[in-house]
Amino acid sequence: MIEWWHIGLLFLTGLTAGFVDSLAGGGGLLTVPVLLNICPDPLVALGTNKLQASFGSTSATLHFTRAGALNWRAIRRAWLLTFLGALCGVLLLQQFDTRLIKQLMPVLLLAVALFIWRRPQLGESDIHPRLSRGQFDFICGFGLGVYDGFFGPGMGTFLALAFMLGLGFNLVRATANAKALNWASNVAALTLFLIAGKVWFAAGLIMGAGQWLGARAGSRMVTTRGTKFIRPIFLTMVVLITLKLIYDNYLRPAV
Repeated sequence: MIEWWHIGLLFLTGLTAGFVDSLAGGGGLLTVPVLLNICPDPLVALGTNKLQASFGSTSATLHFTRAGALNWRAIRRAWLLTFLGALCGVLLLQQFDTRLIKQLMPVLLLAVALFIWRRPQLGESDIHPRLSRGQFDFICGFGLGVYDGFFGPGMGTFLALAFMLGLGFNLVRATANAKALNWASNVAALTLFLIAGKVWFAAGLIMGAGQWLGARAGSRMVTTRGTKFIRPIFLTMVVLITLKLIYDNYLRPAV
């Protein structure tokens, strides 16, 4: 049963997370701890998180599509491969120990933060692509889809960086396209959680309403304010995700 005070907490958390996530990723830093604290079953908390996140990624993707920042003809194969990759990732999660990848991710994210910080011009304009569309779709679309299903933190950040470095997109286009692929991985994971019956619908729908509004506002900021506005937020979220993972995997006291 949902308590009355949960309603405001869930809605505001979803609203804030949706806004931040549509700008730079990392909304799960807010939503997952809240859900884990009010839901006794961790799997239900994670399934509910995918439900509410799907509202935000859908809202942002719709706005970016209407704003002309997304070319669906060009991205449809990557979307499908990301969806399939996320399904594979969830299935792999049941077969392998995730400790190694959890310990490696803070190092990779720290490298991403340093890379972005040392290249202040990165993402200001389109550059020559390093990968063909086919290479990008299979390597980054499917590969990061597997990662999101298998583990997940920093998915939006990695996708945006992949679009900038792989296809040469500016940060606005990269953010828009990253959100569309993140939507694919969210829907894939949510599908499996629904089949397993691990979703708390009341909490997910309340938080999802906040996500929808927050993502709509955040995606508008992306298309109207541009790269100079997004870049510091993007870099900040990379650092916060890195610190969270370092704490979880190296500093948190053993239970």
